[in-house]
Amino acid sequence: MAFVIVQHLDPTHKGIMPELLQRSTGMKVLQVKDRTMVHPDFVYVIPPNKDMSILHGMLHLLAPSSPRGLRLPIDFFLRTLAQDQQEHSVGVILSGMGTDGTLGLRAIKEKAGLVLVQEPSTAKFDSMPRSAIDAGLADIVAPVGELPGKILSYLRRTPLMAPSEAGLEDKAQGALGKIIVLLRTHTGNDFSYYKRNTLYRRVERRMGIHQIEKMAGYVRFLQQNSQELDLLFKELLIGVTNFFRDPAVWEELRSKIIPELLTTRAPVHALRAWVPGCSTGEEAYSLAMVYREVVEELKPKANFTLQIFATDLDRDAIDKARTGAFSDNIAADVSPERLSRFFVKEEHGYRVRREIREMVIFAPQNIIMDPPFTKLDLLSCRNLLIYLTAEVQKKLMPLFYYSLNPGGVLLLGSAETVGSGTDLFSPLSGKLRFFRRIESSRRHELIELPSSFSVGTSIRNEMAPATKVAVSLQSQADQLILRNYAPPTLITNDKGDIFYISGRTGKYLEPAAGKANWNLFAMVRDGLRFELSIAFQKALRQKETVRLHGLKVEANGGAQHVDVSVQRLDEPGPLHDLVMIVFTDIPTPVPAKAMKEPAKNVRSTEAERELLRVRADARASHEEMQTSQEEIRSANEELQSTNEELQSTNEELTTSKEEMQSLNEELQTVNAELQAKVDELSRSSNDMKNLLDSTDIATLFLDRKLNVRRFTPQTTKIIKLIPSDVGRPVTDLVSELRETTMAADVREVLRTLISVEKPLTTLDGRWFTTRIMPYRTMDDRIDGVVITFTDITVAKALEAKLRRRQTSITGKPVKASKPSTKAKAQRSRP
Repeated sequence: MAFVIVQHLDPTHKGIMPELLQRSTGMKVLQVKDRTMVHPDFVYVIPPNKDMSILHGMLHLLAPSSPRGLRLPIDFFLRTLAQDQQEHSVGVILSGMGTDGTLGLRAIKEKAGLVLVQEPSTAKFDSMPRSAIDAGLADIVAPVGELPGKILSYLRRTPLMAPSEAGLEDKAQGALGKIIVLLRTHTGNDFSYYKRNTLYRRVERRMGIHQIEKMAGYVRFLQQNSQELDLLFKELLIGVTNFFRDPAVWEELRSKIIPELLTTRAPVHALRAWVPGCSTGEEAYSLAMVYREVVEELKPKANFTLQIFATDLDRDAIDKARTGAFSDNIAADVSPERLSRFFVKEEHGYRVRREIREMVIFAPQNIIMDPPFTKLDLLSCRNLLIYLTAEVQKKLMPLFYYSLNPGGVLLLGSAETVGSGTDLFSPLSGKLRFFRRIESSRRHELIELPSSFSVGTSIRNEMAPATKVAVSLQSQADQLILRNYAPPTLITNDKGDIFYISGRTGKYLEPAAGKANWNLFAMVRDGLRFELSIAFQKALRQKETVRLHGLKVEANGGAQHVDVSVQRLDEPGPLHDLVMIVFTDIPTPVPAKAMKEPAKNVRSTEAERELLRVRADARASHEEMQTSQEEIRSANEELQSTNEELQSTNEELTTSKEEMQSLNEELQTVNAELQAKVDELSRSSNDMKNLLDSTDIATLFLDRKLNVRRFTPQTTKIIKLIPSDVGRPVTDLVSELRETTMAADVREVLRTLISVEKPLTTLDGRWFTTRIMPYRTMDDRIDGVVITFTDITVAKALEAKLRRRQTSITGKPVKASKPSTKAKAQRSRP
């Protein structure tokens, strides 16, 4: 194991850290030079005025992007460490100021590495450790002296998935199923649709942290510690993201994708986008910023708007995303121009401006279980599919197709593809994963909503060890007899939908043209359709076997005579109330030989007439029967047409239901967003009211038109105010003040943005220090003034008393100084 130390160093001074460390360790300590190969049991120290990265085990030095100002060398190195060493990377944050290192730790967590943080109470400067802990990235928090032992204990633990330990692997698979059940019970989320390797890697990491050797022991640990279930749940969510991840993707969006959407959509069409798996919101906000840049650059005549839906399984991440607050180290990913344009600088970092925040609606959502958002123009699902099984990915592609408008764009991660959905999406660029929704023959198929996904069984089957079933001589003989000697048989439901086929039925059935339809009456050949339909309905009504004899069916250019039996099954179990149809071929009847003519002398005229009459009656009956058959056949065709229309209507109703479910989900999301804003405003209003009431200072808020916006109860003792006066001009109100220049002073403050302070007296002799200041909003706009009245009557009385005492001592009257009316001006901080 090698150690690399990255510090915040003065770029103009030589570092002495290598000499200091060499006195305390027997390992060789080196100050890094460019292209230094890393070796075990060496300590490498970053030199001053350099950024450092690692590639294939070799340290590279780079000139810093700026000689002074905000530099984040720890984040820079830890990110490259995570990419180079993957799950073998270990990040340790010690005492330091600022938030440097937090973004790098996120990258290490994404690759399943280990993160250790110094206990903040033992750090001389606790800003960096607290930033890592507050971000939820720390696996181990301990004093500095305990951290080396924790690292060694973690690295000495035997890996779970050694390739030669097949028996252990089988046991681990069973234990993993128990862990998934515990997680589902505790959190309500089913992780059986995650890739098995991902689950193993994350569980193994947690076991290493707790020094648990066997997965069965970790299962018991989870059963006894619900907090560990919460930590494992967070571990599996892999909530790693940053602003403008993969710059080439965002440049493609800015230069091609979004401009094309603006030109192809109707002016009244509000663009809609969905970012599933948004984590703490960086990607959703990045999309909103790029859209703003495109609109400002193109200046389209129509007033286009973009509504972004951002969802994630992690409710804590959604709550953080809604605040729009980020640490200072986002400067490593966001350019200075974008920082000044789209963010407001605060004490502990940056906050996105209101215009960007209002474009995004955040909501908790499980993409596997909850209905999707629909009528989308852009769907960005990056680096989420790689953690899901191939079966779930295959089901999500038609779902994304259903969610997008015609011509909509799907964006995937660099290691993700549409898989079998090539007939649903066409690629837009080579290396970048942009895909356009195209018209497909599968567009009318019923889309599976996430709630219908059934992945647990397939995952359990995948995880279960394969077992060999012995095949007996009897079973093979039974299969041979059924295949060669049993008559062709169908099993259908009471609607004629085919559930099972035994034997060769091609002589009696053929697929109908058009959309695949596995219904008996749509597939049966001519010559059988009419008679079989009547026999089928009769068997359902009478619950007895109905037999048809000598039916003639045309197949492959020839004719075949067949007997058909239709029976409704009363067997208990799965076959109950199903219908069995059996086809039995029979020989073609041989026409009877012509009868010899009888002697003319024995044939009577009366017999001839009777024979002719019978033949005429038979011919009439035959014609009537043909007419009836034609009528019944016509009626049957009309019923089939009506049935197809009803099926089409049913599909439309199903689609409408799905759209209503999606719309309901969107409304619930908007409602949750609004409720969160209402709660936040309510808390802010309560805080402000209690603050103003506790100061016991008369305070008056006016807008730019000098209308009353808010006032404290103490203000009513100076100006005659009642609650219904909110919104009225202050110049219309009765005041106890002797001077009437307050309105002019307010206008002057609004014009110059310079605060004014002056003493004023009331009609009843009270004195107040009046201070008028500009009212500045969070986005740096002047929206009125704030006037405070501080009671100085006692001070004025003491001043008068002192003057009288001085007069009595000196015998000379002391002139009372006139109250100063000169404004004390002070320029307001910008």
